[in-house]
Amino acid sequence: VAAACWLTSWGLALWTVLGGLGAPVRGHVAVLVFAAATFANNVTPFGQAGGEPVSALFVSRAADTEYETGLAAIASVDSLNFVPSIALATAGIAYFSTRLTFGSRLRLASYAVGALALAVPLLVVVGWRYRHAVERGAVRAATPVARLVGRLFPGREPPTRAAVRSRVDGFVHAIERATGNRRRLALALGFSTSGWLCQSVSLWLALTALGVSVPFAVALVAVPVGAIAGVTPLPGGLGGIETVLIALLAAFSVPASAAGGAVVIHRVGTYLLPTVLGGGVAGVLGSSGRFGVGS
Repeated sequence: VAAACWLTSWGLALWTVLGGLGAPVRGHVAVLVFAAATFANNVTPFGQAGGEPVSALFVSRAADTEYETGLAAIASVDSLNFVPSIALATAGIAYFSTRLTFGSRLRLASYAVGALALAVPLLVVVGWRYRHAVERGAVRAATPVARLVGRLFPGREPPTRAAVRSRVDGFVHAIERATGNRRRLALALGFSTSGWLCQSVSLWLALTALGVSVPFAVALVAVPVGAIAGVTPLPGGLGGIETVLIALLAAFSVPASAAGGAVVIHRVGTYLLPTVLGGGVAGVLGSSGRFGVGS
């Protein structure tokens, strides 16, 4: 149930962002499309980094909009999801810093959270301020790659530099529209925070079901920090996320057997549910191209 609430919350964040981009879909459609996007993340290497291009295709088809708009929508949701994850992890670490002495694993986790809390916002601010220079660099880098890929398809002309520039411009303009409505951004951020809380509840309930009593703050720290392991080369961070979660729970004096069992239960919901559901949605989008367009 907690995993389903997480998926619904982040799907509604996508629904909110798409509405701000002028590509509205029904709420339940956004949830299903987000499940398909999560499926793409779970079956491609490097998690979100590998699944983002495929996720954008699913979003653009479901919303009947340009690919760049779909990419901007899913990229905006993923970026928004970062903010509450760091905030919740920081709150959890601050809570424990007053109650126990950190071992090496907890110190490493706190350093990782602190570094991300400083580095990512700085990179975002600098990148956004100089977005036009970044845009020009992206065009220069993407044009030869796009032309090389274009030559692999007989009967199709490789894209010109102007065509690539138009695509990149469309993406940047879509991001500008997505960030221009503060009310929608706040609503999407609320849905994102709700999703992280639901994931934390999922892990905490799994521990409780195995007879392990821990403060809820343990899950608030473990879940966001564990998600960082999603950048590993394995599909969806499989193996990496579980290892980090078990190590963090062990650092909070959770027995290894209980930590492993709780993580398996937690990941059945947060990994298998969107993979199975999202795989079906991806099949529908791949065969028919679109469904449920409209607000």
